[in-house]
Amino acid sequence: MATSTSFDIARKELALFFSSPIGYLFLAVYLGITLFVFFWVEQFFARNIADVRPMFEWLPVLLIFLAAALTMRTWSDERRVGTIEFLSTVPVRDWELVLGKFLACLLLLVIALAMTLPLPITVAALGNIDWGPVFAGYVASVLLGAAYIAIGVFVSSRSENQIVALILSVLACSVFYAVGSPFLTELVNNETADVLRGLGSGSRFESITRGVVDFRDLYFYVSVTLAFLALNVYSLRQMGWSDSGNATKHRQAAILLGLLAANLLIANVWLNYVKVLRWDVTEGDQYSISDVTKNQLAQLTEPMLIRGYFSAKTHPLLAPLVPQLSDLLAEYELSGRNVVRVEIIDPTEDPALEDEANSKYGIRPVPFQVRDRHEASLVNSYFNVLVSYGDDYEVLGFQDLIEVKAENEFDLDVQLKNPEYQLTRSVKKVRSGFRSGGSPFDFVQQPVRFTGYVSNAEKLPPELEEGRAPLISALEALQAGASGKFDWSIIDPEADDGAVAEQIALQLGLQPMAASLFDVNRFYFYLTLTDDRIVVTLPLPDSLDVDGFNRVIEEGLQRFATGLLTSVALYSPMPPPQPPMQNNPYMQQPQQIDDFREIYASLTEDFDVQKVQLDTAVPTDTDLLVVARPSALSRTQAFHIDQFLMMGGTVVVASSAYTTTLTQQAMTAIPTNTGLDDWLAHHGIEIEEAMLMDSNNSSLALPVTRRVGPISIQEMRMFDYPFFVEIPSDGFNQDNPITNSLNQLSLPWSSPVKVLAEQQATRTATTLLRTGNTTWRDSAPEIMPKVDESGVSPYFPTAAQSEETVGVLVEGRFTSFFDESPVLEEAVAAAASAENEDDDASIDATETAHEHSNGHFHDHAEDGNVELTDAVDELGTVASVISQSPESARLIVIGSSSFLADSALGLLASSQGQRYTASTQLVANLADWAVEDTALMSIRGRGHFSRTLPPLTNTDKQVWEYTNYALALLLIAATFAANAFVRSQRNRRYRSIFGDAA
Repeated sequence: MATSTSFDIARKELALFFSSPIGYLFLAVYLGITLFVFFWVEQFFARNIADVRPMFEWLPVLLIFLAAALTMRTWSDERRVGTIEFLSTVPVRDWELVLGKFLACLLLLVIALAMTLPLPITVAALGNIDWGPVFAGYVASVLLGAAYIAIGVFVSSRSENQIVALILSVLACSVFYAVGSPFLTELVNNETADVLRGLGSGSRFESITRGVVDFRDLYFYVSVTLAFLALNVYSLRQMGWSDSGNATKHRQAAILLGLLAANLLIANVWLNYVKVLRWDVTEGDQYSISDVTKNQLAQLTEPMLIRGYFSAKTHPLLAPLVPQLSDLLAEYELSGRNVVRVEIIDPTEDPALEDEANSKYGIRPVPFQVRDRHEASLVNSYFNVLVSYGDDYEVLGFQDLIEVKAENEFDLDVQLKNPEYQLTRSVKKVRSGFRSGGSPFDFVQQPVRFTGYVSNAEKLPPELEEGRAPLISALEALQAGASGKFDWSIIDPEADDGAVAEQIALQLGLQPMAASLFDVNRFYFYLTLTDDRIVVTLPLPDSLDVDGFNRVIEEGLQRFATGLLTSVALYSPMPPPQPPMQNNPYMQQPQQIDDFREIYASLTEDFDVQKVQLDTAVPTDTDLLVVARPSALSRTQAFHIDQFLMMGGTVVVASSAYTTTLTQQAMTAIPTNTGLDDWLAHHGIEIEEAMLMDSNNSSLALPVTRRVGPISIQEMRMFDYPFFVEIPSDGFNQDNPITNSLNQLSLPWSSPVKVLAEQQATRTATTLLRTGNTTWRDSAPEIMPKVDESGVSPYFPTAAQSEETVGVLVEGRFTSFFDESPVLEEAVAAAASAENEDDDASIDATETAHEHSNGHFHDHAEDGNVELTDAVDELGTVASVISQSPESARLIVIGSSSFLADSALGLLASSQGQRYTASTQLVANLADWAVEDTALMSIRGRGHFSRTLPPLTNTDKQVWEYTNYALALLLIAATFAANAFVRSQRNRRYRSIFGDAA
């Protein structure tokens, strides 16, 4: 425990520091190096991440030299000038002297660290910084500095020469750091590397600065500090011992201090097994098992195996991630209690497990190129996690587990990519797959009732009348296996003067059906499911037999199920056909390229995704329909979207007023015909005829053409591109779970979305996405990047700037845009076309027959009309229009047709140096929200590189950088002024005392 004597000594030492230029020189050097590293070496603005990790990453090395310079004179000067003998005679205990010297150096370091606070404040002013890792970083810096200072003070007590003390301190602290550095850990296997990292000062420091304050790490630094302070006390006492003194007491003192230091250090060994005393200080607890994961693990009914496959020899950038991932897997085992079993293995050490991994799970080593100062070589390494549940399993490879940000051409920053989300997503997926083999009612929580609205036999077409018996058989079979969760009834809507018909028309929008466009006979054959909360209307099966009805009803039951994979239907335009290569049969024909492959691949990781072209009805089991970049949709395609919405489905439309085309030579935008404009307007939504531009935009690497004399040169440039609008942090609706977990989103080539309030009387409209107040409209966009001779993008606002709505949600009761089904119209057209072809083919034979008909000539057109009518009557096409939706229907419109396109995602990825996933996260959130399964939404948006800086001009960057330089100088000057004031006050007090004495 520190006494007033120790503080007096610390105050005296601190005053000596600042009475000479040494203290200010220390502060200036530390701040200068920190700012240089932050802005120049780590290139903060080019890195584009809203954190201060670059400042902390260099501290374990930087503090070695600063602590050595700070402590080299603490005892060396005392020994050199001979005052050490005087100190041994004063009535002050040795440990108080040591503690006072130590506290003086530590306080100076704390002052230096406090002077770096303008850096995180600057980052917070620019972007959305996570203050948890910042706080943890400063705590780690103080503890690491304390350990280095304790080592330096001890070394100083062993030498009279300051330079020797400096060199020895640097050497001792460097060894302390190098033990856990990649320089050594890359030479050994994972287990040995774990031990070395536990002994190294830098590896422990990195663990804290990422936002996890572990008691083991805190104790490690405290134990090292106390151990070297104890050695310092022993060294100081040893100076006062004479050669003729009591050797036994000297030996006992040495043993006691040695045991104290040893116990302090050895305690780290058994504390290594204490894993509960840790605090995740990151926003959202990114490194802790969330309640979402605990709930998913609690739903497991069978044993689950989570096995990590990690090679002892792996890529140097992956090696530090292995212990982090292993610790996280251990938490899964702890949270899963006796249901989850976690194994960490090296497949190369067990041939049987390696064979199982290869043959059963398809896990194979990945060749990585590694190099050292002697050679470059290939190493085949495993970096996989297997999640197995029953017969279902999911394998996560290194592509799923890591995220890479290219700092520059040679520097890659590799971190775990939201590992909890990846693992929990896999747990949920295999659990759903394991359960999907049972009865559909295993997933239904509330009883479901089937109601068939079927007309009597006289009104039904023969085909539908024959389907009544198979329908009843299917219903009886389902009820028998439903364990009381399923009931059914069949009602004639036209009975009792059509009271039920009026009711279902008003509440469900179910109108009478027709077998053809000209058929006057109207009837009902609707199949519905309800749990008294939502109503799902089922389509007629392709085959009216027991299997057909059973399939349709089971697909409908999935809309009421929990724990199954969400079903997403994705529409995207067919790629345009490429012209064939002429006169060269040996040349490979060009492939049609789908511009929405990446979004499809990303969604399949979490959901059951199927691509649709909307030529037929949307599959019954679909939970979410995503219509990406609609282009010239036919009435039939629009009708199928409309009817899916009328059935209570959730529809997402990603569309804008312009279609963009990207080639190697140019980028163009032309007005688009979506085929949905009238349909959207009917529902009170309008995509306005303009393209948005914003000063707050994503910086892009785009090809630009520069003229050098008569020569045109195309090159890649990084510059602001106003057509890629960046949604600010306050532009996300924080009250809606779809958007409240998003940190960043870019909407390329977007258009404003307008909600017509007068048409939303029976619905609720919510703004999901809104731009900042620096947005303006361009009604004639020229999207080809522009650059002037100085290399600056000459974009300036050409209209009034204001906030614009680019994403809306409308939910409630919708009315259908269609009065008649286009399916029947197309059937009539097809029949007419077929009839005309038959007539053309038989015209010669007809004319010949007329020549032999004794002059009785019939009007061919008239006969054709009669035959056409007959053909239409015999089409067998049963179609209907659901005129009104239930309250559960939702329509989401995003004013960008390209924010899901590969072309736009590729541009964003190339500029940010990493894969762009914000668009996928938004759609995934929509899918979870559509089925009210919001569990994973809260952890989906996590990521090391998700907090980006807003676009800044070069002038803005220079202003912020030079402001920090100026603040550093001002803080040093303020320290000088404060010290001068304290010194003057002290001198005034002394003069007052001496004057009174006189």
